[in-house]
Amino acid sequence: MLNKVSAAARIAGLLLAVVAGFMPGIGFDIAMVLIVLGLISGITLPADRIVNIGVFVLVAPAIAAALGHLPAIGAQLGGFFGALALLAAASLATAIVLSLVTRVRDDVAGITK
Repeated sequence: MLNKVSAAARIAGLLLAVVAGFMPGIGFDIAMVLIVLGLISGITLPADRIVNIGVFVLVAPAIAAALGHLPAIGAQLGGFFGALALLAAASLATAIVLSLVTRVRDDVAGITK
């Protein structure tokens, strides 16, 4: 069940990132919704993908800035990559916290044995 909720949040976040890139002035706080969806989607982020997502979070703003220089569609593509970076950063935050909680729980269990 948790995997389905996380996958649905990830899909909704990707769709909202497209909307944020191509229709930025919708009238509600897209960034806040992207953060919430990212936090939910990070619950099931595998540990072996944390580094990949971290690199994407670092590189995505540079990609967004570079795409912003395209004449016709650059601003929209830049907004899309900026929204993706926000979604990925929130997902990464959840995954890191859950990883730390797991490590601390294992350490405490090892001490009490």
